[in-house]
Amino acid sequence: MSESPSESVSANSAPAAKKRSASSDKRGFFGRIALFVRQVVAELKKVHTPTRSELFTYTAVVIVFVAAIMAFVTLLDFGIGKLVLWVFGD
Repeated sequence: MSESPSESVSANSAPAAKKRSASSDKRGFFGRIALFVRQVVAELKKVHTPTRSELFTYTAVVIVFVAAIMAFVTLLDFGIGKLVLWVFGD
């Protein structure tokens, strides 16, 4: 029987995973910190800073969404309060 493609990939990737874990074990404490800092800097280079108009748009969307959720929760609270007063009385 032949192996399926997923089995052959998982079988071939196991030694690579062992190599990576072995190389990370060889690094000392400061080497791991340096690797972390390099990875953080690399991720921060990918960050897109919004333009002024995008920032205003995103802010407006968030404020409108929060206001809508506040109105919904307020109405729900008012309705449940009225229901409880109707069921249990004053």
